[in-house]
Amino acid sequence: MSMAQKSTEQGEQSVTAHMPGLRARRGQNWFMLGLMYASYYMCRYNISIAAPRIVDQFGFTNAQFGAINTARHLCYAFGQFFNGLLTDRLGGKQAMALGAVLTIGLNVAFGMASFAGAGSVLLMFIIIRGSDGYAQAFGAPGFIKVNTAWFPRAERGRFAGIFGLMIQFGQIAINTLGPLLLAGCSIPLLVMVLHFPALHWRWLFWIPPGIVAVVALFMYLIVRNNPEEAGYHVEHAGDEEHAHADHEEKIPLSVVFKTIARKKMVWITAAAYFCTGIVRTAQNDWWVMYFDREWGLDIAASTLVIVTGALLPLMAVIGSLSAGFISDLLFKGRRAPVAMVLYALESAIILAAALLLGNPDKASAGLAVVMTLLIAVTCNSTHSILGTAAAMDLGGRKMAGFASGVIDSFQYFGAAVAGYGLGSLIDYTVLNTALGWTAWFYFMLPFSVMGMLLMGYVWLKTRGRAVTGA
Repeated sequence: MSMAQKSTEQGEQSVTAHMPGLRARRGQNWFMLGLMYASYYMCRYNISIAAPRIVDQFGFTNAQFGAINTARHLCYAFGQFFNGLLTDRLGGKQAMALGAVLTIGLNVAFGMASFAGAGSVLLMFIIIRGSDGYAQAFGAPGFIKVNTAWFPRAERGRFAGIFGLMIQFGQIAINTLGPLLLAGCSIPLLVMVLHFPALHWRWLFWIPPGIVAVVALFMYLIVRNNPEEAGYHVEHAGDEEHAHADHEEKIPLSVVFKTIARKKMVWITAAAYFCTGIVRTAQNDWWVMYFDREWGLDIAASTLVIVTGALLPLMAVIGSLSAGFISDLLFKGRRAPVAMVLYALESAIILAAALLLGNPDKASAGLAVVMTLLIAVTCNSTHSILGTAAAMDLGGRKMAGFASGVIDSFQYFGAAVAGYGLGSLIDYTVLNTALGWTAWFYFMLPFSVMGMLLMGYVWLKTRGRAVTGA
């Protein structure tokens, strides 16, 4: 073992083992950031739950509905790029709070826009949802910025996996709350039963913002941007080039931009994340529509779809945790080999789903659920390990905001393709016959294979070198 490696390990041990109270304090930080980002997810995936009803109410085609999501994802992508720079100047906590305030107002506005006339509502939805995409783009750079300062490299993969568990609580919450709001429910108490009637889909854009507001208040009061703000002096020895710099120092934006832009691995990781964005978004944005249109299963009435909604984020958690721990413990912080294997497994699952569910003799709603859950494991694994752990490694505590912004922006450029592009493909007709929902799986497959090839290239190029992020 080299002297540099020993120094790094000693530095990391000093952070975790010789700072009384640090673990507990960063746990508070970590929990509130996770809860904050989880609440963002409630205002992000509410549209997926409401999708069939929105489409039916306004007579949208799949392409038109996809255009709403494309607007959001494009604005999110540009927001990630620019908000990463702003986050490195504002501070992570401040960035997350700003994003929360904006997304509260815009979600309420989306629900109100449903009262508009049919002729203008599509454009209003596109503008409002696009603006909300930009607002939520303060979230990922914000929490990555804060946690890069609190976690040494040797713990970042595990942090990314466990943090993936926390943010999935937001999807679990909206996948549970959404159907209850649409179907109505009864809550038994000690002396009475509270009955809640079925609500219009617009309530999915009014109730979650209230939850975001409460969480944002507590987050702002509890979270600190770095250990020093909480009274701890931390040095991640050998961890990154700015480890010994003053934590209050503000690096000029031009320096941040040039430093990150010159890192080849940032752009290769970003390209792979583009592929992850397409697959992950194709599933997250369209799965409710798929089961509603292909199998006639309404999320407000079908137990199978409700259970699927509950299991999807749990599968994502399993994938995120496994990928993070494996990359840290078995591959010493390397992300590329784990990501390559995950992309390969994902490609095999998607191909199997396309072939089996395209065969009338083998297709069933139950099989569709199994394949959808398996894809969720793999696409959320690469989402966690590349977008969080690799971004922190490549950017360091001074530039993690911009590094994560660049990488995550590419995920959402890919996500934009999975909006209008996928919707148009589903609507596309050949010889007077629409391609239909079989196109859902074939649309994802080539991008999964491309991600595998990119991460395979990174692995081959970095084997035998010191760990530098990928």
